[in-house]
Amino acid sequence: MKENFVIDLGQILDEVFEATRNFGESFQEEMKRGWNEKVDFYPSYSYPPVNVYITADKSMVLEFALAGFREEDLDLRFQGDYMIFSAKSPNLEPEGEVHYFKRRLKLKAIEAQRYFVPEDKYDREKVKATFINGVLRVVIPPNEIIETKDGIKIEIVREDA
Repeated sequence: MKENFVIDLGQILDEVFEATRNFGESFQEEMKRGWNEKVDFYPSYSYPPVNVYITADKSMVLEFALAGFREEDLDLRFQGDYMIFSAKSPNLEPEGEVHYFKRRLKLKAIEAQRYFVPEDKYDREKVKATFINGVLRVVIPPNEIIETKDGIKIEIVREDA
């Protein structure tokens, strides 16, 4: 019997877009020019589907479609200017030998997806994450007081020719 050769485009795309680690700088540069909805500031992870938007009160909202996952298998944490999202793969494989007529539902583990959430602009102590009907909704409110870091003075010295 002939074996099928399967290419996981999702995994390939995840690796390609992993190269966009410094999109934070792009985000800040683009925001200086003004808002443009056609610019995608976040990595294009193909799995799971996610919406990222800002509300009128400047809260950042991330919505992940996670049908089949359990709440206890999800992990959210902050590291520097990033929110890291991971999830253990649900085991929904049927027992015994099966022959699929159609197989589109392929649940897999999610490992350390990074989402830019500037530490100085968002209040990490007041984050609210809810998991209802297979949708994880993370609301990150803005800081009430935006802390600005002091710049570094550059000394200019005169060089005589």
